[in-house]
Amino acid sequence: MRASLFRDNRALALVEFAMSLPILLILLLGGVELTNQILVQKQLSQIAMMVADNASRMGDDAVLGAKPVNEREINDLLLGAEIEAGGLDIARNGRIILSSIERNEDGGQWVHWQRCFGLKPDFQPAYAEDEGRTGTDFEGLGTGSTALLASEGDAIMFVELAYDYAPIVPIHFAVGGVTEFRSSAAMNVRDRRDLSGVQSYPGATPSTC
Repeated sequence: MRASLFRDNRALALVEFAMSLPILLILLLGGVELTNQILVQKQLSQIAMMVADNASRMGDDAVLGAKPVNEREINDLLLGAEIEAGGLDIARNGRIILSSIERNEDGGQWVHWQRCFGLKPDFQPAYAEDEGRTGTDFEGLGTGSTALLASEGDAIMFVELAYDYAPIVPIHFAVGGVTEFRSSAAMNVRDRRDLSGVQSYPGATPSTC
């Protein structure tokens, strides 16, 4: 009787499957989580690029002069980013910082103005508003020969985006411990722009930082 039990292998495949099932499930769920992570990062990168591109095109048509930018346009731009983000809910879980990098009177780089959107409190811009107003200490976006520099009479729209990521599957190794995603983008303004500053607009509240 005992010997026959040792020789009985009719349930061997079922036992092997039961032992391997948890590992297979972990690998499957880990793959799902990694895929979602990649898709979210890609979407955030596209949103940052979209904001920079649209910001570079802002400005009311001016027949005889440079295009001015007003607070309503900036608010609409940031609202568009929220709509594009869809279920990510950047307004609650993230923060977008839009900076206008210009050239100061001394020939240095200057963060002339800055606008923010989103409730994420612990994300600070790489460069503070009004940094580089005078002098040449602020070297632009980046360092050395790869730095992006605004030329005379021009501006760079610089976008920084941070997002608190919530895993869809609570598997630590799949997430890699990452809970915050960041992305950035920069675009030169497309048209001649009025660089005197952002103009007020009736009923529009500035999205200050």
